[in-house]
Amino acid sequence: MAHDTTRGDTVLVLGATGGIGGEVARQLRDAGWEVRALKRDAQEGKREGITWLAGDAMDAQAVRRAAKGCSVIVHAVNPPGYRNWSELVLPMLDNTIAAAKAEGATVVLPGTVYNFGPDAFPLLAEDSPQRPLTRKGAIRVEMERRLEEASRQGARVLIVRAGDFFGPKAGNNWFSQGLVKAGQPVRSVSYPGSAGVGHQWSYLPDVARTMVELLARRDRLDAFARFHMAGHWDADGTRMSDAIRKVVARRIGTRVGVSAFPWWLLTLASPLVVTFREMREMRYLWRTPVGMDNAKLVAFLGREPHTPLEEAVEASLEGMGCLATAPVAAVA
Repeated sequence: MAHDTTRGDTVLVLGATGGIGGEVARQLRDAGWEVRALKRDAQEGKREGITWLAGDAMDAQAVRRAAKGCSVIVHAVNPPGYRNWSELVLPMLDNTIAAAKAEGATVVLPGTVYNFGPDAFPLLAEDSPQRPLTRKGAIRVEMERRLEEASRQGARVLIVRAGDFFGPKAGNNWFSQGLVKAGQPVRSVSYPGSAGVGHQWSYLPDVARTMVELLARRDRLDAFARFHMAGHWDADGTRMSDAIRKVVARRIGTRVGVSAFPWWLLTLASPLVVTFREMREMRYLWRTPVGMDNAKLVAFLGREPHTPLEEAVEASLEGMGCLATAPVAAVA
């Protein structure tokens, strides 16, 4: 859908090298937006139709300068490797909020299900109570509280909440770090969920498309707007694994099995590896079905952008380098 570029829409994307940030940056660019991206070690200049600016999301002045004249700020930034996540996340958000208030801009935040506890499961609506179980969830609730406050002080806010991400670019997600290994041929699928337990997945390009379409209509949004995506619902934990197996069989003629994810290994390595600790903290979401009600989104947009699962899985495995046939070792 083409965007009306006569409005001089300029967007700043924080986290443009990450999965969702990169996808939103590319899709906004393709929809005719002027896209700026902030990156710690950027060589300033325009590449791939995006203006890259050197700066850190932890530096309030850098964010403020980069956001000058922007009508939208996409806040998709995470500390590298999730190191010091709890200490850095809120200061980063405060810098975005300050810039958005100064510009009267809309902050776009990719939301998570960590905000909710068992009392809100199994189907989450936008107004479900947010009583999280984890430290990470509590920080996520505080992020949304600060954004809601900012929406009463000159900024505008759009939160799009989706399930576990997967997409053509590897990132910090279960698909590329748990089920398969980015950059390696698929030899088996390692599934983290309990047998028979439903799980929700979201294809990154669909999430980005949803954000782009909502932003195109942002004059009709509330100052603080939240939308849930239904994404791809895997009712018993076999649908995603089966889609991976089908794609691998069709593309490289290999039959792959499914094994249980080695949670014990995460437990063992957690004291040493921050990412493993973060993954382990989310285990409860694999032991209970958690889905999202997208009725509000469908009422507003008319539909939810949705790529068929097998097509989405194929594009993801392809983009992550998992469909190249393994090189044959030469005999010495």
